[in-house]
Amino acid sequence: MNFFNIKSALLCGLALWLGQGLAQEAKNYPVRAVKLVVPFTAGSTVDVLGRAIADELQAELNQPFVVDNRAGASTLLAAKIVAAAPPDGYTLLFPTVTTLSIGPQLMSNPGFDPLKDVTMIARLGLTNFFLVVTPSFPARTMKEWIELIRKNPGKYSYGSSGSGSPQHIFMELLKKELHLDVVHVPYKGSNSSMMDLLSGKVHMAFIDGTLAIPHLKTEKLFTVGTSMAKRTALIPSVPPIAETVPGFDWSGWIAFAGPPNMAPPVVELLAEKIKRFQATPAYTTLMNKSAMEPPEPMTPAATTEFVKKEHKRWTPVIAASGAVVD
Repeated sequence: MNFFNIKSALLCGLALWLGQGLAQEAKNYPVRAVKLVVPFTAGSTVDVLGRAIADELQAELNQPFVVDNRAGASTLLAAKIVAAAPPDGYTLLFPTVTTLSIGPQLMSNPGFDPLKDVTMIARLGLTNFFLVVTPSFPARTMKEWIELIRKNPGKYSYGSSGSGSPQHIFMELLKKELHLDVVHVPYKGSNSSMMDLLSGKVHMAFIDGTLAIPHLKTEKLFTVGTSMAKRTALIPSVPPIAETVPGFDWSGWIAFAGPPNMAPPVVELLAEKIKRFQATPAYTTLMNKSAMEPPEPMTPAATTEFVKKEHKRWTPVIAASGAVVD
């Protein structure tokens, strides 16, 4: 046997040994602490959900599941950290629609491919956005809202948490479809935009339920509709925008994922634990607390297909909005 044959045999043997080692580690998973990377700051909706998932998995699998908040770069900072991690299931991610559908398409060089650089595990929750207006805005229904803006092009403004955010793109969709002229005022985050909305400096905005519902109850804000076509259980009396604008059906979402090429047994184990949790009253309470819509449980394969479809669906919408983040 010559040198090259010996080298080849050694490499094959090493690969087999490593493969057997990874398979055995996957079989015993987890045997040490697992890091859950959250692409938002502590206290955010995603963080609250992530910590609840961490507590559940820790109780179920008898190992620490530790949350690591890594906000930045339109959530892609966290995504890149997880994408570069070993595929052993000890570094996981809570990606959102921004991470896997919007953010990478807003940048010329995102350094992250949402269709290749993650392994999808589950879909956790859906975010319904309320189109809210200030008390002084003279419209209380979607039909009145459309008529008023058409009669007053350029008079009214809307706030968003930034260029390319779902709040921005949802409004640009309506503007394009209905040929409306509303001025966009982008902010750096939801807190600043909410302050100016509540003070009347901007007239309207798309905001999620955690921000909207308390102010709707006190009538500091009013809503003319929701972004999802299905009525929300949070406030069933609020009509979807789709009842006036057929086909308008958009939402945010949160998922659960890991690095590319994760071991299937680990993926299946985590997916099964999440599915069981989603069937409990505790999960329903968590969704209500987070003002989120509980989604139908999805297998890892179905979640992967969902992300692919969402990415494709958002592509023309992002292009039409003109939003760019670099």
